[in-house]
Amino acid sequence: MFKKSFTLAIVLFLITTPAYAQTPTVESLELSINLVWVMLGAFLVFFMHAGFAMVESGFTRSKNTLNILMKNFLTICIAAILFFAVGYGVMFGSSTGTIIGTNGFFLNSVEDIGFFVFQAMFVATCATIMSGAVAERIKLGSYILIVIAMTTFIYPVVGHWIWQGDGWLTALGFSDFAGSTVVHLTGASGALMVISILGPRIGKYNGKKVNVIPGHNLPLGALGVFILWLGWFGFNGGSTLAADPSLVPYVIGTTLLSTSAALVSSSFYTKLRFKKVDASLSMNGVLGGLVGITAGAAEISLGGSILVGLVSGILLVEAIRFIDTKLRLDDPVGAIAVHGVCGIWGTLAIGFFSIDTGLFYGNGFSQLGIQALGVLAVIIWVSATIGGFTYALNKISPIRVSAEEEKAGLDFSEHGSSAYHFKDSYLEGTSSPKAPIGLADRLNQKIPVENSTKS
Repeated sequence: MFKKSFTLAIVLFLITTPAYAQTPTVESLELSINLVWVMLGAFLVFFMHAGFAMVESGFTRSKNTLNILMKNFLTICIAAILFFAVGYGVMFGSSTGTIIGTNGFFLNSVEDIGFFVFQAMFVATCATIMSGAVAERIKLGSYILIVIAMTTFIYPVVGHWIWQGDGWLTALGFSDFAGSTVVHLTGASGALMVISILGPRIGKYNGKKVNVIPGHNLPLGALGVFILWLGWFGFNGGSTLAADPSLVPYVIGTTLLSTSAALVSSSFYTKLRFKKVDASLSMNGVLGGLVGITAGAAEISLGGSILVGLVSGILLVEAIRFIDTKLRLDDPVGAIAVHGVCGIWGTLAIGFFSIDTGLFYGNGFSQLGIQALGVLAVIIWVSATIGGFTYALNKISPIRVSAEEEKAGLDFSEHGSSAYHFKDSYLEGTSSPKAPIGLADRLNQKIPVENSTKS
């Protein structure tokens, strides 16, 4: 009897349950495919942060690796939350005076959450550009406060000017498809101001002499470059915001060709300049080519993208040397040259190479002038805001770690642990021949703090 009743109940449930599935329409399928493409782009841009972490770790010293990893993790998490709470509204809210958005905070009344997720990856990318430039000597707490200022207000204002439909630079006709200026120049301008206040690493400059401080793991840095290269196909390709069968391959094609040309030009140029092919500069050449084509990926021809990349690779090499030896600004990973100088070039390149508005296609200097104005406006805005904020922060409490902490490495001074186990001396300038035991080890083994250097 029970089995019959149970079977009857199942049959009645299946008969009476309404069918919720609806027959898909062409419009719904198109919407779904576009959403999947943009989300795939967001995933790839998220993965770029693994690349940034590997590049920054590999191009710096091993004693700061854990600190660098934690900075990159904290950057993307803080950026996502603050962009949700404030930044998205400032960037894409209803415009006040074509300068700033004033609604949409906490995604209130925002229907396109997918667009928010994609843009959140970009704001984190802008912030993490600063991480590499300030590596090995900034306090973690100070870095976090600078990230908060950048992601909450400074970057979103730039984005509103350029990517919001009624922003003032948009109205003038300024073009930046995927962020050579919005993302990369903004991050690099912020990095320039912070390291100007922060100062160089100990031992970088002795009088007029410039000392090379080599990274501890170039293969790790190379892996990071490859990850960034892969992620950039989502960075630029996803910026189409639709799975357009003609536009998406075009954007990815220009991205590939520009990057390839930049690697070739930076490699051959270092051979010509220094009699050897410099590996680290060539790897940075890849990134310079990526940044260079980001603004014009959708409106520069395939052949034009190769020219943009060739110039990016050479410009990158000279920019790193100029910043390092002439300006004497210590940028361990070349972030300012990669994202700033190549970002400026990529933005201006539209004025030359754009099929629709470029000088070389018979359209005069108008677009080039607008691009130059936008670059100048962003540099002034970011320099004034990040520079002023960092200066005030440094006056309240120094943003730099002590000399002893810097020599020992930020892994142990900031996190009580280390990324690697060393056989040789860990603390420079101390008598201890052993690696310090991590904080977790001390707690687990109940080793007193004063005995923490015991092996």
